[in-house]
Amino acid sequence: MGIMSKILGGGDSRSTEDYVELDLDDFDTARGEADISVHIAEIGSQQDVIAIKDAVYDGDLVIADITRHTTSDNTMEHIIDDLRQVADEVDGDIVQKGDDQLIITPTGVKIARSKLNSP
Repeated sequence: MGIMSKILGGGDSRSTEDYVELDLDDFDTARGEADISVHIAEIGSQQDVIAIKDAVYDGDLVIADITRHTTSDNTMEHIIDDLRQVADEVDGDIVQKGDDQLIITPTGVKIARSKLNSP
């Protein structure tokens, strides 16, 4: 097996024994400040929207779990409209992923409407 096939991977199949789990304590993880943070949120009531709005206005991306509501619920429709307005105000984006998540982005971040591995 040549060096290029070792680097790029040959035709042979790999198994989980070929990979090693990394312990982050073994590496220097000192990093600079990030421009955008990703926040995970749960929306249980209208009150939960306030922190999401603040994060998006601060320039951060939010992935919100909406499993506590059905998408046809009037409260959820109001919440989505409220967050859509925030995304519009900051020139960000908002999408609903399935029935369980909303993704709201800040200024300058758009969400692709197709998967990377889609034809």
